[in-house]
Amino acid sequence: MKKIFSLAIFAIALMVAMPANAQKFGIKGGLNVTNMSLSSKVLDADNRCGFFIGPTVKFSLPLVGLGVDVAALYDQRSAKPEVEVMNGLEVTSAESMKTQSIQIPINLRYGVGLGSSLSGYIFAGPQFGFNVGDKEKHLNFGDWKLKTSNFSVNVGLGFTIMKHLQISGNYNIACGTTGEIDFHSVTTGLKNKAKANAWQIAAAYYF
Repeated sequence: MKKIFSLAIFAIALMVAMPANAQKFGIKGGLNVTNMSLSSKVLDADNRCGFFIGPTVKFSLPLVGLGVDVAALYDQRSAKPEVEVMNGLEVTSAESMKTQSIQIPINLRYGVGLGSSLSGYIFAGPQFGFNVGDKEKHLNFGDWKLKTSNFSVNVGLGFTIMKHLQISGNYNIACGTTGEIDFHSVTTGLKNKAKANAWQIAAAYYF
């Protein structure tokens, strides 16, 4: 966790040090559609909607078309897993598995003008997450323990309208596990790790 935290702080400090005329501040929010997958003998979780919101800043780089955007987002995701107990018998969690975190995406972007008031861009970059919700959750078939930090990668595209409004969509790919489920004896002591990937649709307004 210390390494992830240090890398995130260093990247943000580097961006803030850039000239003020290269920066644009704004606010960003959107929806998560989470697909939580679990390891052996466990079925994929149902997709669940969540949300994220927080401040963002966009930087222009000296090379034409290139830029970087950074945000600090409150992020909530949830999913309801199904567990295969034995002989095809499935048990569905009575409660959703929910995560609450602060996510810091740092995306490199390349934009192309599509007219006087519209431009398109593609982006990709790392995302650093820090758990601010429950660290442990008791489900009807086991106990779920969440990690305190996580690392993921974003890949997506978007449009900027009138130089202020930005609409984007991306896939957030978890690199490593979000947590671990320690199942009750009915599942013969299985212990499985969980990943939480998500499709994200976002809108941002830069002042």
